[in-house]
Amino acid sequence: MSNSLPAPRRRSLWRLLIAPILLVIAAAAWSAFWFYAASEVGVRADAWRAQEAKAGRVYDCGKRSVAGYPFRLEIRCEDPSVTLISQTASPQASFTAKLAEILVVAQIYDPKLVIAEFKAPATLAERGAQPSLAINWRLGRSSVVGLPAVPQRASLVFDDLAIDRIAAVQAPLAHADHVELHGRQAEGSTSADPAIETVLQISGGTVQDVHPLLAQPFNADIRAKVTGLKDFKPKPWPERFREIQAAGGMVEILQSRIEQGDLVSVASGTLRLNANGRIDGELQMTVAGLERVIPALGIDKMLEQGVPQATLDRVAPGVKSQDLNNLFGALDRAVPGLGKVIKQNANVGVAAGINALGTEAVLEGKKARAFPLRFADGVVFLGPIRVGQIPPLF
Repeated sequence: MSNSLPAPRRRSLWRLLIAPILLVIAAAAWSAFWFYAASEVGVRADAWRAQEAKAGRVYDCGKRSVAGYPFRLEIRCEDPSVTLISQTASPQASFTAKLAEILVVAQIYDPKLVIAEFKAPATLAERGAQPSLAINWRLGRSSVVGLPAVPQRASLVFDDLAIDRIAAVQAPLAHADHVELHGRQAEGSTSADPAIETVLQISGGTVQDVHPLLAQPFNADIRAKVTGLKDFKPKPWPERFREIQAAGGMVEILQSRIEQGDLVSVASGTLRLNANGRIDGELQMTVAGLERVIPALGIDKMLEQGVPQATLDRVAPGVKSQDLNNLFGALDRAVPGLGKVIKQNANVGVAAGINALGTEAVLEGKKARAFPLRFADGVVFLGPIRVGQIPPLF
């Protein structure tokens, strides 16, 4: 009986090498695809810049580089700038904004989602002049879904956003702990008749040297819908606004809520543009804590120091400042101290007058007043009181 065992079969060398060979081929093909995609970045970017330049938005990049191999595309732009030309009702107005750096990231397997990060600081200047505003933030980013076709939705987010005036001494202008702006195509809208839904959220916002009320921290949540758009082609904003007006478009404020301490305001309504490019429309407002607005306006101090004519023209057209001051003086001469008493208590009367606007309401469990905020040819009225003027948009 033989004890010998059969010799083992030799494995085919080809079977051992096929997996590594396929892996090398796949890696080479993927690398070729990545480098082709990277080479297309510059072509697509230049084509997009040319389209935007026709619309009056000129973008530039001091130094551009592409990285992210093998699964991402990372486009880094150092010293970017954008010059806005003919983007306001004044054709001669133009502005240039400069940033430190923009990083744009897209995944190779999901190129329709693009995420960008913005590196602070930034400056804003009238074209050819020294910067007038300095802008800083801790975190700034945006995202767009749907590229390179028509975007389906987009977002812009900033944390610790600060805007300062640049003059002899740099001074704060505005600040917000957190800002979010979102936009998307409204459900049911088409490319032939697009509608955009937007959301603006501000937490811990303040604005200096505009109005005493805005200098105190506030939170805002505003949701709106824009109709009347013809398409999404790049074009100057005045041309876009004319297009919306001609199509009978509008901005529907679906919900607006602003909170500042004990003051809470909600509003909804519709705004349109007239043939002069000015805003018409009406918002129905409900405000709780309206009485705290009066001290913030400083009406009592204004009466004690004399009422400027410009102020009276704004809040009470037709009333003469000299007549009002003469009245207080005559009261003091007739009964010493009477004019001063009336001035000091005028705040109560003004508060009662404002509280008489509209109707009683309840807002979030608090007593409130409901009244219209009207826009007539760009003039803003709180009930019968004129409170502001908005310039034309085209």
